[in-house]
Amino acid sequence: MHISTDIIWRKFVMEPVYKRILLKLSGEALAGDKKIGMDFDMINNICKSIKKCYDAGVQIAIVVGGGNFWRGRSSGAMDRTRADHIGMLATSMNALAVADSLEALGAEVRVQTAIFMQQIAEPYIRNKAVRHLEKGRIVIFGCGTGSPFFSTDTASSLRAAEIDADVMLKATMVDGVYDKDPHIYPDAVKYDTIDIDDVIVKHLGVMDSTSASMCKDNHIPIVVFNLSRPDNIYDVCMGKNVGTLVK
Repeated sequence: MHISTDIIWRKFVMEPVYKRILLKLSGEALAGDKKIGMDFDMINNICKSIKKCYDAGVQIAIVVGGGNFWRGRSSGAMDRTRADHIGMLATSMNALAVADSLEALGAEVRVQTAIFMQQIAEPYIRNKAVRHLEKGRIVIFGCGTGSPFFSTDTASSLRAAEIDADVMLKATMVDGVYDKDPHIYPDAVKYDTIDIDDVIVKHLGVMDSTSASMCKDNHIPIVVFNLSRPDNIYDVCMGKNVGTLVK
């Protein structure tokens, strides 16, 4: 039987470069232009790109933030531990919303939370999460690490290490890592690749130092990219040069 070289070429270029990913979605991204709450059109567009990765055979774990509802570190005079607990609950709402959108698109999804809330989600169990991934299910992690004073960026690095992810994808509202804030300085220079030590030493604001150090210690590369174009998620998984590679 003759197989067209065009078919072979298309099959080759559509092969994902990562087998297992940890995708960090900020709460702000889920709010879209509304800046607060949930923009379901934006959530659906993000989930369509995730579903394309899922259909390509990528094993996908997701950590969601809660900044569209609450930020513990910006809670004024409130006790920080209690404020962070409220933030964890915010992430669980976002996790359920993303799960619902993905399920509507035909993906099989499990939500696991670091705080025990068995009526709405599974408790986080590392071996069970890995088994879900191996069975082709998307796993969404809510409630951060389950402990106060740790950001959802740190939760992302922790979960990426625990599930042995090939890469951590950090979807942000800028198109990569810059030498200074591009929203303030028009002459800011974007990096295509950068060493993680430089990110830590130069305080480039990609993520907090705890998260960056955990990725460094566990040899987890990070791709930072703009989520305003949701298909960037799929393009990164397919190996396209998107955003900044931190390694």
